[in-house]
Amino acid sequence: MMDYDPANCAIGAAVAIIGERPTFLVLREAFNGVRRFADMQRRTGIPRQVLSDRLARLVGEELLRKVPYQDSGQRRRHEYRLTTKGLDLYPVLVALMRWGDQYAAGPDGPPVLLRHRDCGEPVRLQLSCEAGHILDSARDVVPVPGPGACKIA
Repeated sequence: MMDYDPANCAIGAAVAIIGERPTFLVLREAFNGVRRFADMQRRTGIPRQVLSDRLARLVGEELLRKVPYQDSGQRRRHEYRLTTKGLDLYPVLVALMRWGDQYAAGPDGPPVLLRHRDCGEPVRLQLSCEAGHILDSARDVVPVPGPGACKIA
């Protein structure tokens, strides 16, 4: 059996883009509807330069887009809005939140609950296969080489 190059890894590539705490906090705020720099800084406590760098990186990676706005009597500024690529990260953040609720929340329980806008019921994530089977755990999944896998000679 031939081995595959572990350096060619989609998880590693994703973590290289979004893997730092300030980046997750910026994404959390964007998903909560916060769009302006000053509001993000106030809500996250991230230093200005770090926040500026993270926003620039997320724009460069096309997870956020800059949209100009101008309040009356003020200079033109930019809001940061999620792109489709950024919106596709929502299940990742929900999974991290759920894990944090279960293993890292304080004794009072989760600080935030997610509810379906239409019916008010709790939101949950499920893994399923293309045939529609619900997977109970990672033990129900078998990794196999994909078309981008690189064999090690």
